[in-house]
Amino acid sequence: MTSQARNILILAGTLCVASAALAFIAFGKLGDNLVYYWSPAELLAQGDKAIGPTIRMGGLVKAGTVHWDEQHTRLSFEVAEDTSPTAPSVKVVSTDLPPQMFREGIGVVVEGTFAANGVFTSTRVMVNHSNEYRAPKPGDHHKDDWKKTLEGAEPTAAREQR
Repeated sequence: MTSQARNILILAGTLCVASAALAFIAFGKLGDNLVYYWSPAELLAQGDKAIGPTIRMGGLVKAGTVHWDEQHTRLSFEVAEDTSPTAPSVKVVSTDLPPQMFREGIGVVVEGTFAANGVFTSTRVMVNHSNEYRAPKPGDHHKDDWKKTLEGAEPTAAREQR
C-alpha cells in the first residue's frame, strides 16, 4: 500500500469515528429531551407512559373549574377536549401566574408533568388565541364597553397616595 493510499484510509477512518461521535452526542439523548404534545383524551389514554416526563397538553379551559388562590399564587382549572360536558378533562394545578387573557372557555397549552393521582402539575400556562386582529365593525360595539375595561381598576387618586 502506498503512503498516499494509507493516508486516505486513515483520514476516512478518522472522519467515520468523528461522525459517529458527533451523531452520538447530538442524537444519543434525544429521547430524554422530547416534549410530547397531547390532548386530554390522548394523555389519559397513555396510562403509565404519561406519568413523569415533561408533557405539553392542549385543550379548552372547562367552565366553572377555574380557582385562583392569590395568597399562595396557585391556579387550578380543568382542561377539556371541547366544551361538551362529557368531554374528557384533566385537572391542572399551576404556581405560574396566569396570562392576562386567561379565562374559562379559552384554548390553552400547559407544560408540566402528569402524576399518578390524575393531576397535571404545570410549570407554564400559555393561551391560544387568534393572531389576527379585527377592528370592530360599526355597530359591533356597545357604548358602555369602555366601562368593562376599567372595572376593578384603582382610582388614580388612590394610587397617588401610596
